[in-house]
Amino acid sequence: MDIVALIERIGEAPTAALFGLITGIIFGVAAQRSNFCLRAATVEFARGKLGPKVSVWLLTFSTAVVWVQGAQMLGLFRAADSRVMSVPGSWSGAIIGGLLFGAGMVMARGCSGRLLVLASTGNLRSVVSGLIFAVVAQMSLKGILAPFRDKLAGLWITGAENVSVLDLLRIPDWSGFAFGLAVAVLALYLSVRNGIGPKILIFASGVGFAVAVGWVLTWQLAQVAFEPVAVTSATFSGPSANTLMFFLDRNAVFEFDVGLVPGVVLGALISSVLTREFSWQAFDSVPVMRRSMIGAVLMGFGAMLAGGCAIGNGVTGGSVFAGTAWLALFCMWIGAVVTDFLLDQRAPAAQTA
Repeated sequence: MDIVALIERIGEAPTAALFGLITGIIFGVAAQRSNFCLRAATVEFARGKLGPKVSVWLLTFSTAVVWVQGAQMLGLFRAADSRVMSVPGSWSGAIIGGLLFGAGMVMARGCSGRLLVLASTGNLRSVVSGLIFAVVAQMSLKGILAPFRDKLAGLWITGAENVSVLDLLRIPDWSGFAFGLAVAVLALYLSVRNGIGPKILIFASGVGFAVAVGWVLTWQLAQVAFEPVAVTSATFSGPSANTLMFFLDRNAVFEFDVGLVPGVVLGALISSVLTREFSWQAFDSVPVMRRSMIGAVLMGFGAMLAGGCAIGNGVTGGSVFAGTAWLALFCMWIGAVVTDFLLDQRAPAAQTA
């Protein structure tokens, strides 16, 4: 792809949005076909199983690491230039935000990325929860909740830049690629043991591939663009808020985020229609709706505090070994496991949710 020619033809901002659209479509199709979901994986793990949901999540995570680290070894991308690594990270934000997000995704029955995919398949519950998530994320980014978020995030920061897990462990860069391969082998073993077919495996790895596509495209664009371009990839906290404001603010401009969210919707919608999995669904009861709305609020604030959602931290940030992303992911697992135990395993009445 001749990026310079594309910029000359449509401009830098539309090019960034187009790259977001491409990344989003790949992600949407792959996530819808593989049923990739961190919430489902954590619940399965919380109940003492290493079943198909955990297998799919591990395969997605590992292939993202392999694709991204492989691209870096080939000179197609440089993790140090990414937005998540070039700005200060917050350890306190990762811990508190990760716990809140983990609890919220269990209550809402899906992380922000999963809600977006489900909404594209006719799930009206996810539409409502997703809109609440986007509004709260925007409130936490620039609105009334922003000062509180800044205060919590400022309790413990990494310094001038984020911290690389590889640098902390003082191990060579190629070990990231090797780690990804090792986890992929484990994921494939669990997948075979759980009887997961090749199609699901391909699409699960496709989610990881989408993350690598986003990193490579935005990095390549940043090398030739006149204006500064954020090197980023798939995440749904900031992009959801930015996309919402794009349609509400006439002065909003095109960017990667604005193309990413519509791309996921388009990809998941086309995939669900072609596979005849599109189906209108709504809330079953008021308690279920109330629980989902509370979960969406927790996810919206938690994601902005943690520096990203389950995709942004757990796959995208994790693939470049950002220290705060790994800590946030760990806390998301803890928050989800504890919430599932308290709300669903200990309270039979909550199981209907």
